[in-house]
Amino acid sequence: MTVTDPIADMLTRIRNAVTIRQESVLMPASRMKLDIARILKEEGFIADYETVKEKSYRVIKIRLRYYDKKQPVLTGLKRISKPGLRVYVGQKEIPRVYGGLGVAIMSTPQGVMTGQQAWRKGVGGELLCYVW
Repeated sequence: MTVTDPIADMLTRIRNAVTIRQESVLMPASRMKLDIARILKEEGFIADYETVKEKSYRVIKIRLRYYDKKQPVLTGLKRISKPGLRVYVGQKEIPRVYGGLGVAIMSTPQGVMTGQQAWRKGVGGELLCYVW
């Protein structure tokens, strides 16, 4: 089955796993997904991630993080730029998510990074998603 928006698929898999309190979630691997998983780990939303080789393809295994085994650390994910409507922002237009409590993940000419890192470096780019 082909997926037209792999990033939205990744976010939906994580959202569904958090809803039913799963310990981890598997999804097909790509460089963009690995970069997003790296940012989620750096920002403390997930416990860890790793690539696993299954049969002839690679998958990402993301271990989710919870407070006291009940409350998920990750409460929301929202895809912003979609294949049908790309959303680009300049350095001065980078949004703050939930007053700084959330993170905007961006794809810039210098790689995938948070909105705050892009603002510090003075670059804009494609606004991939919000995480809070």
